[in-house]
Amino acid sequence: MGNIFEKYQTNGLLALHPFEFFMSTLLQKKCVPCEGGTPLIDEETARRLLSEIPKWMLRDKKLTRGFRFKDFKETIAFVVQVAMLAETEGHHPDMGVHWGRVEIELWTHAIGGLSENDFILAAKINALSTSSSAASAKGKAAHVS
Repeated sequence: MGNIFEKYQTNGLLALHPFEFFMSTLLQKKCVPCEGGTPLIDEETARRLLSEIPKWMLRDKKLTRGFRFKDFKETIAFVVQVAMLAETEGHHPDMGVHWGRVEIELWTHAIGGLSENDFILAAKINALSTSSSAASAKGKAAHVS
């Protein structure tokens, strides 16, 4: 399983994934460790950052999003990709795994609310779902909605 941020190879040539043309600045950032004294993101900043992560919603001081898949195998493959990404970022979501769907919640447990890390990880999870959708069109991976 390759890194989602690697270039895609087409006919032996490297090509840009279409999503890279619209890359959020959040994708270019890395999660940083939060301590208990880290301030929560205010509501105005949260709403602005939310505009950079399509399909995510603010609910009870958490970011939430659901993903759908055609079968359990694709569901688990996506969960593994998210888990690997979370380990790389050092920031871990709560995930509800069901047949054909995954529900993800993000918030920074150490501060009891949202930090920039939550938005960074959400943007990178969106990039995973975008690359999965592109591969799905070629019959290689999950369809994520």
